[in-house]
Amino acid sequence: MPVKHIVMWDVRGDTPKEKGEAIQFVRQRFESLRGQIPGLLHLELGVDVSLVDYACDVVLYTEFDSQESLQSYARHPAHLRVREEVGSLRIARHQVDYFVP
Repeated sequence: MPVKHIVMWDVRGDTPKEKGEAIQFVRQRFESLRGQIPGLLHLELGVDVSLVDYACDVVLYTEFDSQESLQSYARHPAHLRVREEVGSLRIARHQVDYFVP
């Protein structure tokens, strides 16, 4: 059964410029995973434009062909590399995974 994996982050940055640079780095690193992960059907990065105080800065929206593919993604060397590269930039992380009927 297909599964959607959604992750939202708040990123570090003392100024709007620093925060913007961090957001673009996160975007570039995750977008580099396209075509590298078996079972990854869709990958999309979004940046918040609402600017409300409770909004996250960045969202990663992915679709996988199965729960097994999502689990493989979590252990995939390319994903682990990206996770390591962006890890110090994030100050909060939220995740939701759900099956698509």
